[in-house]
Amino acid sequence: MFRPKIPTMPTPTGQVTPPVVVEPTTIVSAAQTAPPAPVAPAPAPSRPTVQLTPGTALALVGGGTAVVLVVGAVLVSMLLAVAITGASVAVCAVVLRSLLASETKRR
Repeated sequence: MFRPKIPTMPTPTGQVTPPVVVEPTTIVSAAQTAPPAPVAPAPAPSRPTVQLTPGTALALVGGGTAVVLVVGAVLVSMLLAVAITGASVAVCAVVLRSLLASETKRR
């Protein structure tokens, strides 16, 4: 019951190919071979080069500045929300503590 079941290897069901027979090749010495043909130079890449004009540089700087400002505003607003929530929880804790302390003095 507590012994692991080891899966058995299933037998192949499809067409089984026989092993390929590797035939030996003859070794040709360097004196019998012809000199290698010269290699053609690789073609130049067809991608155009990117040119940065003053207008595109200004657009990139403006876009980056906008992204930084938006992300900063979101992060500051989240931090402010956490700070306001913490302050309100602290005020509630002080009020409850005061109410409980005054209730125990009456009894």
